[in-house]
Amino acid sequence: MTTGASPSLAPKRSRARTFLPPAIAVWLVLEIWLLTVVANAFGGLTVLLLLIGGAVLGATVIKRAGRRAFANLTGTFQQAQEAARTGAVPTAADRAGAEDRNGFLMLGGLLLMIPGLISDVAGLLLLIPPVRSALGRYTEKAVERRMGAAPQGSLQDAFQQARIRRPDGKVVQGEVIREDAPQGPREPQGPRPPLMP
Repeated sequence: MTTGASPSLAPKRSRARTFLPPAIAVWLVLEIWLLTVVANAFGGLTVLLLLIGGAVLGATVIKRAGRRAFANLTGTFQQAQEAARTGAVPTAADRAGAEDRNGFLMLGGLLLMIPGLISDVAGLLLLIPPVRSALGRYTEKAVERRMGAAPQGSLQDAFQQARIRRPDGKVVQGEVIREDAPQGPREPQGPRPPLMP
């Protein structure tokens, strides 16, 4: 009789779950240390003014980014309605609002509102348009890599089934009709299964 240990069926912890809690703890310690260093060098009133200024600037940035995102959304709907009415395809200049990276702008505002000097510097960096664009391109590539590496039968399959794209980027819903299927009246069969690639 052998007494080998059975393999563990518990899922492996992801890198984010492993490294995120210590990283947050280190970040908080650094923020507090940096605030005390600045308070010792320039006084507590300076630190208080910096924190209040960061919160006000962050709130302003989030409000402005929210307005821009809403304006882009309504503009996109109006362009889609106009394109559907006239049959015209939107040009690249019409789709320029999608490149604003309002999500990163809002993240920058949120980082400015969080008390601390490191988060303020990170928030100020996200206010710079080239930094937002570079970070957005990197994020898109990382998401595409992850989606491509996802195992079969996962969420990646659902996205693959839903995407039938025309050259102009529009998604077309369709149904495959077999020519060799028997002709005649069709009877309702209930819900149909999703299209398989």
